[in-house]
Amino acid sequence: MAAATAGVLALGLGLTACGDDDESPSGGGGGGDESAEIRVWVNGADTPDAARDWLKTTFEDQNPGSTLTIEEQEWEGLVERLTTALSSESETPDVVEIGNTQAPTFTTAGAFADLTDDLGDLGGDDLLPGFVDGATVDGATYAVPYYAGSKYVFYRKDLFEAAGLSVPTNMDEFVQTAIDLKKANPEPASFSGFWFPGQDWRNGVAFVWDAGGDLATDEGGEWQGALSTPESIAGLETVQTLMTEASGAPKDGNEADPQAPFCAGEIGMMAAPSWVTGLIEDPETGCPDMMANVGVFALPGSDGGPAPVLLGGSDIAVAAKSANQDLAKEVVALMVSDEYQTLMAEAGLTPAKESLAGLLGDDEFAQAAILAGSNAKLTPASPGWAQVEGSRVLEDLFVEIAKGGDVAELAAAADEAITEQLN
Repeated sequence: MAAATAGVLALGLGLTACGDDDESPSGGGGGGDESAEIRVWVNGADTPDAARDWLKTTFEDQNPGSTLTIEEQEWEGLVERLTTALSSESETPDVVEIGNTQAPTFTTAGAFADLTDDLGDLGGDDLLPGFVDGATVDGATYAVPYYAGSKYVFYRKDLFEAAGLSVPTNMDEFVQTAIDLKKANPEPASFSGFWFPGQDWRNGVAFVWDAGGDLATDEGGEWQGALSTPESIAGLETVQTLMTEASGAPKDGNEADPQAPFCAGEIGMMAAPSWVTGLIEDPETGCPDMMANVGVFALPGSDGGPAPVLLGGSDIAVAAKSANQDLAKEVVALMVSDEYQTLMAEAGLTPAKESLAGLLGDDEFAQAAILAGSNAKLTPASPGWAQVEGSRVLEDLFVEIAKGGDVAELAAAADEAITEQLN
């Protein structure tokens, strides 16, 4: 299924990111009607309600006769849904949120409208440069940053104190602390010293990187899976230790909605993006009364500095097949505006503009985010990377690791699949 993802996009859209004017994403569709029904896809619960309400109200006030509908999508299966929707003029949303690691595949396939001429009005050099670079093909930019956030560790101060534990300062200490924390809390059986559901490769890659390994590497223009190198295997073995000895999370579960088991008292430590703070604090989604016992720290690496965690976040883009290009671009402009991004920052999301980083504050949560981000990394910069994510080869690998499978054999099989999908 995944190997066909880019092909479906290229054939279904009939577009290329680097073709001539008649073939480029901005070449068709025009500006659309003066008024229209605009559909915006956002993913998961990360976008706070305050931001959603502001966007709808502001857009409709500025564009009488037009309406804006926000449709929430699940992250799981997003690549496939986008592939189908973006290929159809009748089904495509007008504006889409896409994970920053997925953006290169869609931009290369011509799924998004060209925003190069609009960059100055959208923030220009103030926009997070790594996100802009990841959405740029042959000098043209097809998406802009929406928000960012590196993962750091949330922990229960009261459980640490009860178990006589201190905040770990290196990777070995972290692993042992996670194991000790689970041993100190035998009930419920689902309790995790470190919450690590089986599908969670996005946290898992930090341990691979810390050991000197990688997901894939560019070898003279050919991409090769790199999970079976000795360094990567060492990192995956650390993952298996944590999953089997420190985690009570489902072996086939995913990392969605971490605030639920955390608020249920089933987690001593978890690595999650900074915006999860807002989910815990929210009376409807979380447990604000527990915040007094919540502390945070950057995942420590083997060298005592911060471990290289995955730089997460999203881009926003205008669908190439949207019939409402001008109005869709207005929506994107509102979503990167200072007003909207302030609401995002108040929910713990790193803003799309570097000048607004100070909105995160200077408390321990902000400091942990800054420290974690100082050594954050991105997934391989391959146009085919979304195919890897869409195939779920990484989720499958980590589930089998969680179940106690042979790490070396599993990694070799994953490398074979990744290599095929990237080339």
